[in-house]
Amino acid sequence: MQILTEDMLEASIDWPSLIAALRHGHTLPKALVNDTLLAQAGRKYLVRSAWIEGLGACTKAVTIYPDNPSQSPALPSVQGQVIMFDEASGTPIGLIDGPAETRLKTAADSALGSALLSREDSKTLLMVGAGNMAGPLIEAHLAARPALEKVLIWNRTMQRAASLATELQSRTGTAVDAVSDLDAALPEADIICSATMSEEPVIKGALLSEGTHLDLVGAFAPAMREADDVALTRARLFADSFDTTLDHIGEYKIPLKNNIIQRADVLADLYALVGGAEGRISDADITLFKNGGGAHLDLMISHHLANR
Repeated sequence: MQILTEDMLEASIDWPSLIAALRHGHTLPKALVNDTLLAQAGRKYLVRSAWIEGLGACTKAVTIYPDNPSQSPALPSVQGQVIMFDEASGTPIGLIDGPAETRLKTAADSALGSALLSREDSKTLLMVGAGNMAGPLIEAHLAARPALEKVLIWNRTMQRAASLATELQSRTGTAVDAVSDLDAALPEADIICSATMSEEPVIKGALLSEGTHLDLVGAFAPAMREADDVALTRARLFADSFDTTLDHIGEYKIPLKNNIIQRADVLADLYALVGGAEGRISDADITLFKNGGGAHLDLMISHHLANR
């Protein structure tokens, strides 16, 4: 059985091939998926499983301990593993570091959404949030849209945004700047990627320019949202998977419950978009992609990583 560590994965990142792996995975028969979430005293244990004909099966088991980073010594808030199973025999064939795989999967998911929905001539990317996912998301978006010339980073703590901007400019060669005024930055951006832990919207739809692509990553629970109702009513709406977003994540669940949008307003998921469904119609469209994740994406990425 292969064992792929975090260091091994980080040393061999190839965003175009990761994006291509997700694109290919969505041409295969639709995945069978199942999630189990246990919670106690603010801590969570999440098990996500998927089975795809042609790829096999996988299970990702992770613990989410928000207080870990404040411990001494500090520990990651998310820890776990992905285990892969051979389709023909059911034999365990791979054990992959869970947090590292999740970062690659999440960023590639957003990048595929951008490749299908954002304008090819997009020049400015705005990253909202400077947490652990911000760096991979920025790098994946740059790979999906090579015409991008400038990256802006906003974070509630300016120092963290500035530190990430310096690091990424050195690593990518792209102009990266930290900004202190989110509302002023929103209309400047052609692509906005948001990865926060907010339960109250931070993206004001009234400030979005025509042609913007909005990639929402952070919200993962029923009470969480990153974009307001105006953003949803102005945009053409999409998701990586109907099964993991519409009934489980506040970004769509709350406005659906409040009749701000209807289910038919969420036009397509990645299975449909990769299959040729209509996405962006004109350069003036605002497109909104909800990155909700799912074990089927973990399986697609893990299968690709194991083969590499």
